[in-house]
Parts: sequence; structure tokens; C-alpha cells
Amino acid sequence: MRVPINLASEPFRQDRPVLIASGVCAVALTALLCVMIFLIAGERARARENRIAVDRMNAQLRGLAAEQAKVDAFLHQPANSVVLERSLLLNELIERKSVSWTRIFADLESVLPANVRLISVRLPNIDSRNQVMLDMVVGAKDPAAVIGFLKNLEESPLFGPAQTHSALPPSQNEPLYRYRVTVSYAQKL
Repeated sequence: MRVPINLASEPFRQDRPVLIASGVCAVALTALLCVMIFLIAGERARARENRIAVDRMNAQLRGLAAEQAKVDAFLHQPANSVVLERSLLLNELIERKSVSWTRIFADLESVLPANVRLISVRLPNIDSRNQVMLDMVVGAKDPAAVIGFLKNLEESPLFGPAQTHSALPPSQNEPLYRYRVTVSYAQKL
């Protein structure tokens, strides 16, 4: 039995570049792990600070709600309810009086085409955000003229988007197309 001893049959393997590349990758991955741990720790600290701030704000909110409840309970006592209702009525009257009819009509005149009539304007509604809503009825011989009026309203900085609620065709008593329109009005109160 012969044992071949030939060094050329098993060539020398060059594992050194693979080992060096593996070592470099391991060092890079370890550095990335350290960076990620640092970032996670920083995020945890910020999250803890945010939780503390939210808890502080919730405590303030609970305090304000308790104080508001005390004030509401005081105002809704029978002796104070008359004063509360009167003050609410007076505030509403003052708010309604603060809307200038002259200014409303002057601003409407600036956007109203010559072939459109303003038939009626209801008392303006003022919502909780102090936004004035105008409810009006306009008429014209041609529906296209009313559409032009609606475009003028929406293009004006004084008025918001207009909503048409109803449309009536001409009749024997009323020769105009009539449209009920609601629009927000930017008059400062």
C-alpha cells in the first residue's frame, strides 16, 4: 500500500483575507451595537421626560377642571342662577350688537353683481368660535347670475365658502330665481 505524499494535491488555502474581513465586520457591528445602545438609552431618557411632562400637565388639567367644577357649582346655585342667566343674555345681546349691519351691506354690495338682488338677510348667527354666519335669500332672472355671485363670495377675503340650501324657480308672484345661501363672514367682533 502506497501512501501518496504529494504536497501539490492539497494546495495551501489563503484564509487570512477572510479572517481579516470577518474581524473588521465584527468590529464594525460591535461599534454599531454600541451606537444603537446609546441611541436607545437617549430615547428612553427623553420618553421618561415626556411622561413626566404629560403627568404634570394632566395634574394641572385636573386642578383646573376641579376649579371649574367649583365655579360652575357656585354659579348654578339658585341664588346665582338668575345673575348667570342675565349675564348670558346680556353677553349675547352685546355680541349681536357688535355686528355692524352697515358694514355687512357695504361688503355684500362689493361682491353683489348688478343683476342679482338681495331679497332678505336674517339676523347673523355667531358660533362658539366668534365666526359670523350670514343666512340670506338672493334672486336673479338668470341662475348664471347667482352662480357668479357665489363665485364672487368665495373669491372675496371677507367671505368664506358659500352653501346653497334651496332654490325656487320663478312663479307668477315672484319673477326671479330665488336661492337661500349661507356664508361665513369675516367681520371682526
